[in-house]
Amino acid sequence: MIHYRKIYKYTLLACLALSMSCNDQLDLKPISQETADNAYNTASQIEAALTGVYESFQSSQYYAWDHVIFQDVRSDNNYAGGDNTEIFEFDNIDVNTTNSRIMSAWSSIYNAISKANLVMEKAPLVEEGITDERKDQIVGEALFLRAYHYYTLVKYFGGVPLYTAFISSTDPSETRKPRSTVEEVYAQIINDLNEAANYLPDTYGSDASVNKARATKGAVNALLTKVYAQQPVPDYSAVLSHANAVINSSAGYVLLDSYDELYDGNHYNNEESIMEVQYLGGNEGTWAPQMHLPPSLSGDTWRKFTTPSQDLVAAFDAEGDYIRKNASILFENVSWVDEYWGNTPNSSVPFAYKWRNAGSWASTDDQYIFRLADIMLLKAEALNELGQINEAATVVNVIRTRVDLPDLTSDDMASQASMRMAILKERRLELAMESNRWDDLIRYGVAIETMNNVIDVDLRTNQLVNYNIDENDLLLPIPQNEINRNPNLEQNPGY
Repeated sequence: MIHYRKIYKYTLLACLALSMSCNDQLDLKPISQETADNAYNTASQIEAALTGVYESFQSSQYYAWDHVIFQDVRSDNNYAGGDNTEIFEFDNIDVNTTNSRIMSAWSSIYNAISKANLVMEKAPLVEEGITDERKDQIVGEALFLRAYHYYTLVKYFGGVPLYTAFISSTDPSETRKPRSTVEEVYAQIINDLNEAANYLPDTYGSDASVNKARATKGAVNALLTKVYAQQPVPDYSAVLSHANAVINSSAGYVLLDSYDELYDGNHYNNEESIMEVQYLGGNEGTWAPQMHLPPSLSGDTWRKFTTPSQDLVAAFDAEGDYIRKNASILFENVSWVDEYWGNTPNSSVPFAYKWRNAGSWASTDDQYIFRLADIMLLKAEALNELGQINEAATVVNVIRTRVDLPDLTSDDMASQASMRMAILKERRLELAMESNRWDDLIRYGVAIETMNNVIDVDLRTNQLVNYNIDENDLLLPIPQNEINRNPNLEQNPGY
């Protein structure tokens, strides 16, 4: 099996064949049927096209950076930092319909979906140099990727247009679809993943850098675990079933003994990892770590982004959770003025520390798409919601033991409600800055309460920050450019 990082050289071929820009900006010009028919006749061509779908994880600004902004900066975990007015909108939970970051995410993700649809259409027709088994796997990988991208869209925007076939027409009836309902999008995601599970293996062999880069049955079950929990009416029996499928997989996922090794840059593609975005450095590096690492590690002195919040640091300290705190956050004195951590130069300011190698804008630090601890905590959540409080606590305690924390208390286990809050807190500390916090607050139904109760003081004015969010703030706006282009789209309420 060819690892998608190792066939980057084919991506240009894929992009040319697709008549798409590799910068993942949505190209509204359909690919002609003649071009598509001539481009996918051999195994190398269809493998290159599949690589182009995976490469969307690397080339898109969303998957390199904005997922942290949409999740952690938008929540109580991080401040915007930096000086970008559009990121301040996420920090303030007051996002404008013309914010370019939502347009970039929307277009990049739909571009990836279009690539996946084309691969699914063409893979079964390839005859030269490929087995039927491999063609099925390629379809399974594309199904998984399409499902992942629609899952991203439905969480942030609600119901979105569903494109489940490759479009080679300019007919507005095909290109300008209305929004499907949230329930319809989740149903499509689940259907895609169930079909993908029929085609994908537990592993592709013994090379971890392949198994953690490509869609596997473990990745399918991990995503199904999250989907069944996050959908409007959670199905916790299904959450439990798919979490157990991950935990018991023959792929052998296990927690690392050291929490810090998850992020030290020397242990990517580890046994806890289920799937991760791969970076090699150079042209295949990620620029994201340069955006948030402190001067001592980044080599520059400008103000950085995604500053950990007072509330997050206090949560680590209140729990005595210094192993995860020190692996997640690094304090350093800085030359600039920070409105939350010190209104004078040379104040000590925290930095996001889960990606530690700036690499001069070409870091080799991977990003986890799924890792086992996340799935275990979702299992605990499901057990608790199914009335099995003691069993849920047992799972959480395994996570806590790794970071030298005591077992949950009797107060934590006193009721389903108290256990629910204990699991939510555990997820926050375990997964801080891994793009889960906003989803968790939404799923637990506490986003409005949590954000309106955050006590943040702007040191420039000594005034409390009033987030003042309501139901309309729980979704992001549909990008105005898309509404202008597609009159069948309706904007989310409140925008």
